[in-house]
Amino acid sequence: MKLFFLRFFTWWSGATFGTLLHTRRHGEFVGTDEFGNTYYQTRGGAIDPALGFVRRWVIYNGQSEASMTPPGWNGWLHQTVDTPPSAETYVAREWERPHQGNLTGTPLAYRPAGSTLRSGRHAPSEGDYEAWTPGG
Repeated sequence: MKLFFLRFFTWWSGATFGTLLHTRRHGEFVGTDEFGNTYYQTRGGAIDPALGFVRRWVIYNGQSEASMTPPGWNGWLHQTVDTPPSAETYVAREWERPHQGNLTGTPLAYRPAGSTLRSGRHAPSEGDYEAWTPGG
């Protein structure tokens, strides 16, 4: 019952019923990635008259988070490459790091030194700040 309401009323918890219905009627399965996300394009590679190119989309496995799209699939989704990673052997470059989701708003988010959100003891003020005054 919970899944029904999530699919009916929210889009961030996965695909809605409307998206699933549209995908079933007009989509053609292209492939999946290592996170379980599934990728689709318009059936038969038909060009969307409103866009002028083939429409491509992803249905996320779990929460809809754009940062959970690997680089190879991201290029395909944004029309940068024509061949999806499922049709070729995509090899990450040596400078590419393994994917890490967006950690903003989580306990693992980056908090630089001096941040009020960083845990632990903060260094006391050194008194080296001099306030600016006009004409001073």
